[in-house]
Amino acid sequence: MKRTLIIAAAALLPLAGCGSVGGREEAAAAVATRLLAAAASQNGPQACATLAPDTTAELEESAGKPCPDAILDEELPEPGRVVGTSVYGQWAQVRLADDTLFLAVFDDGWRVVAAGCTSRGERPYDCTLQGS
Repeated sequence: MKRTLIIAAAALLPLAGCGSVGGREEAAAAVATRLLAAAASQNGPQACATLAPDTTAELEESAGKPCPDAILDEELPEPGRVVGTSVYGQWAQVRLADDTLFLAVFDDGWRVVAAGCTSRGERPYDCTLQGS
């Protein structure tokens, strides 16, 4: 099921400027690829461990089952090569060859807010998985 990403930060990411934040970019990219690798290997608990709390709650509510089972039904793409990562404050956008993911910083590090996202030009991203 496709949903439209309505995260104001996503729209602002391309406008926020250029600036490398090195280790934060690498950490965000690692979490993004960890989610897709876990989903591809059918490891629901590991995939769910990368999700933001609201994303987990939205997934469980819409699927009517626990996250480790529901995430495997989301048809997320295979993990691809990271082609770019942008970090702006508490938000990150990780672009892979076949996917774009959005992440936010929590007390325990980066968590995936939305995945399976495709650009729609000037309109918000269309995402397979996202929180409310």
